[in-house]
Amino acid sequence: MRWWHLPRVRWRPRRTIRPTREGWWCLAVTVGLGLTAMNTGNNLLYLLEAMVLSLIVVSGVLSEQSVRGVRVVVRPPDDVYAEAPCLVSARVRNTKRRRPSFSIGVDRVKPSGRLAYLERLGAGEERLVTWEETFPRRGRHALGAVRVTTRFRFGLFVKLSMPIAGQDVIVYPRRVPPPPALLAQAAGAGTARARRRGRGQDLHDLREYRSGDDPRLIHWRVSARTGTLTVRELEAETAQDAYLVLRGDGARDAARLEQALADAAAVAAALLSRGARVGVLGAGVDIPLGQGGSHARTILTALALYEPAQATASVRDGGPARGVPDGVRAVVVDLG
Repeated sequence: MRWWHLPRVRWRPRRTIRPTREGWWCLAVTVGLGLTAMNTGNNLLYLLEAMVLSLIVVSGVLSEQSVRGVRVVVRPPDDVYAEAPCLVSARVRNTKRRRPSFSIGVDRVKPSGRLAYLERLGAGEERLVTWEETFPRRGRHALGAVRVTTRFRFGLFVKLSMPIAGQDVIVYPRRVPPPPALLAQAAGAGTARARRRGRGQDLHDLREYRSGDDPRLIHWRVSARTGTLTVRELEAETAQDAYLVLRGDGARDAARLEQALADAAAVAAALLSRGARVGVLGAGVDIPLGQGGSHARTILTALALYEPAQATASVRDGGPARGVPDGVRAVVVDLG
């Protein structure tokens, strides 16, 4: 940084101040009293003018002391679905060691609005505040910027901190019931034995007990013989592996594309909840078989960020790298 840039950075205001409706009236009274006092030379009017100016100065000092040292960290929710309200949280902390803060508000910048209000925030205290947000479309969105505000002490002025930029959040396709027609395509999956852990009846393996295991699965005979608490791992009854095959690129009809992606997300969630392994294949999308919560988020993220333009380019380059493996059920979702 060059030396001639230092004064501009040093004197940049960290906070702004705006008069409220009462504040504008107070300023008008101050100007009126000042003009009247100068015209008449009345000492009482000069005294009243000094009192009003003192009120304004005290209000500015107290509001600055209240908002200074207050930090806000916004944390987006884990799973966000289009057209569904989600809960956004923020941690508000007073970093001052001795002085509390009063009348602290967390406001949205654009469009302006109050998100949370704290009447008092003690020295070194941290509070968790929440509010609802609704995103109308899937994709990558940024949470709106927020700022710390206060009207302490007399409500004449609003002291505002610098805007705090929000984080990016991935909005999944909207939640819909899984279509019966697509579930019917997956109904054929599950005719072969899975040979892996699952929710079946046959024994898959024995292992040492871990915290959170179902006590009903404890193998008491083996535990008594070995002296170590041992549980049974069951084998999945059938192999429910399935691939969601996205047919088309969805460039012609945006409404149909959104509905198809929502249907694909619903079918994937339904199959994963049954213990199946699910993959996704399509133009620009190639997700191998997997299961579990992290794999579900991988599929939902790919569907949330799906763009017809990228898919069309992928089709021109040869489409998906591989097809559906033999013995795995294919659920075809037509994107249009």
